[in-house]
Amino acid sequence: MGNKTLKITLLIVSIINVSVGSHADDWTQYRGPNFDGSSSEKLKINDWPQTKIKPTWKKPTRLGFSSLSVANSRVFTIVMENIEEVEREACIAINYKTGEKIWSKILNIAKYDGGGNSGAKNNKGGDGPRTTPSSDGERVFILDGRMVLHCLGAENGDKIWSVNLVKKHDAKAIRWQNAAAPIIDGDLIFVCGGGEKQSLLGINKFTGETKWKSESDSMTHASPIVTEIHGERQVIFFTQKGLVSCNVKNGKVLWRASHPFKISTAASPIVEGNIVYCSAGYGVGAAAFEIDYKSGSYTARQLWRKRNKLMNHWSTPVCIDGHLYGMFQFKEYGDGPLKCVDLKNGEIKWAKAGFGPGGVILVDGKLIATSDSGEVVIADASSDKYSELGRFKAIEGKCWTHGAFSNGQFYIRSTKEIARFNFKSFFSSKK
Repeated sequence: MGNKTLKITLLIVSIINVSVGSHADDWTQYRGPNFDGSSSEKLKINDWPQTKIKPTWKKPTRLGFSSLSVANSRVFTIVMENIEEVEREACIAINYKTGEKIWSKILNIAKYDGGGNSGAKNNKGGDGPRTTPSSDGERVFILDGRMVLHCLGAENGDKIWSVNLVKKHDAKAIRWQNAAAPIIDGDLIFVCGGGEKQSLLGINKFTGETKWKSESDSMTHASPIVTEIHGERQVIFFTQKGLVSCNVKNGKVLWRASHPFKISTAASPIVEGNIVYCSAGYGVGAAAFEIDYKSGSYTARQLWRKRNKLMNHWSTPVCIDGHLYGMFQFKEYGDGPLKCVDLKNGEIKWAKAGFGPGGVILVDGKLIATSDSGEVVIADASSDKYSELGRFKAIEGKCWTHGAFSNGQFYIRSTKEIARFNFKSFFSSKK
């Protein structure tokens, strides 16, 4: 009897584990579940379809440059909504099967300093929210343009808590308003934006209480990332002073690497092994640092620096096998290239024009690149040469966002539309 009960118990636990694991491939936040623009899913492409690739669904999204998060069968993004003739930022939840809106939650006033209406000759306008929601499946987290951190219920959009960083942590508004996303790791959310001795923040995701605060760096538009270097889990912020890495549990500063700031820094850092890469526009350029650990302390040594070159305006590259792949360009709307760059020395291996400041993610050794005109291009992540597998027109509008990949589905968003494409179906068999 005891053995039978034990077997039943183990079966129930197994079922629960499978149920929980069914969302393991969610794209939970900006730059995805791995913090680096990559998905751990497989993407097998036997043949490129001969017929036109059509979306499972396509729906309108009004204005802005918020990317997407996908969690527990819901898709989240930020749009503009006009409420009684006042423009507002609003977080929306979308049913992943149908594309229908589940709920909408007004966050704050939508008023910006400009900058978002530029673009290619026939693809301008669309200025709006810049930040991307994050979700653990049960909650949605947004750091709005006015520096209020919101926690909403993922099922219905109801407010769980909110923290005004200006009032609580003396946050300072920056030009063009906030674009950085809150980053989730375990029970904590990481944001940059506080004031003196409280710029870098680790916040309890369940309560909104501040777990730790440190430093006095001025914020940028770049979202932080979480990684492990020399076996220690750390969160790396890209501030106006450069890179600063903190222990995720207590906020202790582990190392710093100086990098210039001019006007705006918007692309996130990238880590492979113990090398950390960063880049900014406006003449700043890129650099890579080797992070060493010896006798209980870290040091950051600059490997190379490219002034006014290899600029990532706001689109963050991906990295695999020692090579960066991304939109290395500055204000080259419509024409800017996708490039492959050697992480260790900054050498350009190849370049392909025609993308503009779109985005790129990495799935199963393949680049899924989106142009600023809404075209999707899939290419092998090969440093030898540019090797395109195929491309298709996905959406209309200006696409200054990164795509999202979850459970075989690719999601893309522009200033006008959002769409879902079933890559699992398109590429798993001959068409």
